[in-house]
Amino acid sequence: MGEFRTLNWFFSKYKGRYIGGILCLLAVDILQLVMPRLLGLITDGLQQNNMTYATLGWYAIIIVIIAVAIMILRYIWRLLIVGGSRLLEKELRDRFFAHLTTLSPRYYNMHKTGDLMAHASNDINAIRMFVGQGIVMATDSLFMIIASLIVVFATIDWRLSMLALIPFPLMAASVLIAGRFIRERFEEVQRAFSNLTDTVEENFTGIRVIKAFVQEKAELKKFAKANKHNMDMNMRMVKVWGIMEPLMQFLSALSFIIVLYYGGMMVINGEITMGQFVSFNAYLGMLIWPVIAIGWVVNMAQRGTASMKRVNVIMNERPEIYDDNPADIDEIYGDIEYKDLTFRYEPNLPPALTDINISVKRGETLAIVGRTGSGKTTLINVLLRLYKVEDGHVFIDDTDINRIPLGILRESIGYVPQDNFLFSTTITENIAFGVDNYTMEQVEQAARIAQLYDDVMDFPDKFNTIVGERGVSLSGGQKQRVSIARAIMKDPKILILDDSLSAVDTDTEERILKGLSKVRKNRTTIIIAHRISAVKDADQIIALDEGRIVQRGTHGQLIQQEGLYKELYEMQKLEEELERTQ
Repeated sequence: MGEFRTLNWFFSKYKGRYIGGILCLLAVDILQLVMPRLLGLITDGLQQNNMTYATLGWYAIIIVIIAVAIMILRYIWRLLIVGGSRLLEKELRDRFFAHLTTLSPRYYNMHKTGDLMAHASNDINAIRMFVGQGIVMATDSLFMIIASLIVVFATIDWRLSMLALIPFPLMAASVLIAGRFIRERFEEVQRAFSNLTDTVEENFTGIRVIKAFVQEKAELKKFAKANKHNMDMNMRMVKVWGIMEPLMQFLSALSFIIVLYYGGMMVINGEITMGQFVSFNAYLGMLIWPVIAIGWVVNMAQRGTASMKRVNVIMNERPEIYDDNPADIDEIYGDIEYKDLTFRYEPNLPPALTDINISVKRGETLAIVGRTGSGKTTLINVLLRLYKVEDGHVFIDDTDINRIPLGILRESIGYVPQDNFLFSTTITENIAFGVDNYTMEQVEQAARIAQLYDDVMDFPDKFNTIVGERGVSLSGGQKQRVSIARAIMKDPKILILDDSLSAVDTDTEERILKGLSKVRKNRTTIIIAHRISAVKDADQIIALDEGRIVQRGTHGQLIQQEGLYKELYEMQKLEEELERTQ
């Protein structure tokens, strides 16, 4: 149970709630112990014909009062303990999600989304069950077993009690043996559920590709396989858990048979009264339920422990990128410098960037061109500190990037990535994402600069149009322009456009660049593009090839040189001429 030490923060915060709930639970158990004794006294009184109407009435009133008290106290402990487990579920899920947001992109490259979703749903639910119902059953079972044994041994007959307990060691052994299998099989169930969730999530995300390649049947088979594996793993656990309750009921029936036979003879021989016999059977029923409940506790404990272990693995994962000895910086201005940067994504992989030296002053525009896979986006990932680089290689305003607080750095950069991810909300909320206080005038102005305004005004709901998951209701060009407007809306000191004009035509590209010319004033701009028309007006252009800078200069200088830039320029010029002749 050491895995649950990580929840000390919760139990420390809500210990009063749990203590109060357990006290109410124990009070209910004590009142329940009184009921068999009262039934025994009533039985003896009726058998001996010395029970008056008044006495019987008083007994009835007492039983009603006890029943009402049990009802109220049971409601209170359920509210405190079960409600407390719901609080844990909520706060643990909050912490889990918050922790996931701190992890570096590399972590998400290595872990599936469906698996993380299973942790946030199934695993946390299993933890909640143990912290709620598990604690209730464990406390209830332990107290009732001890209290019932004390009562029957002290007040009825020790010989009858000993005989009635003969099946109980078998019940305890069954629980312990089954518990060994439950934890292992529950971990298999959780892994199977994670795989199933990941399969569903992947298919929903890629449904358009599946339909385009007519792979519905293949994906159905893949899903059916994952679904069957999930069922098989659940059935393996059900086979263990399913035998426990029937076995417990069989063993408890043996205990009742012993009591009926031996206890009946004791009543006939006058060794105990009929009332004591009735009371003993009632206490035996109270004793058997807690022993059976131990099986439930073991089941929930094994599930909860397995889930807690899985969650702890993620919660103990440390972000690769974090603030370490940050400089006292409130804002950045936009001077960027790369010094002798060589970068690898993994130590055993070849360099993605080699000997990079770039200097960009505030207000200047840097353009980066190159073939696919040449390292253009990697340069940006390093600047955003999405991946860790060694000290002394990347600087902003002469401060090592590793000393700039992450919050300040990323708030100061407006980034339009290649993958134009949009949230399934309105166009307004997508454009204003990351800006706390904004006006519709600001949103509309950003849309105008991004050449999006006219398109939006053609929609029935205009800026209140819901774009759908990942912006599915918009075209590729519209999604790119929403992303550009979002970056403009941020009013950043550094603006980065990573191949963000590829889905628009050349006329729209020209209008966007013209609109951005005012935005780019007094701010550093980095443009990554495949089309030369998008970068020809930049103050500085670098051409990357296999992670190295192979050319550097202005558009006018580079088209006069033999090399990659001129090749790209002439190729695109030829393509444009071919398009005009068609």
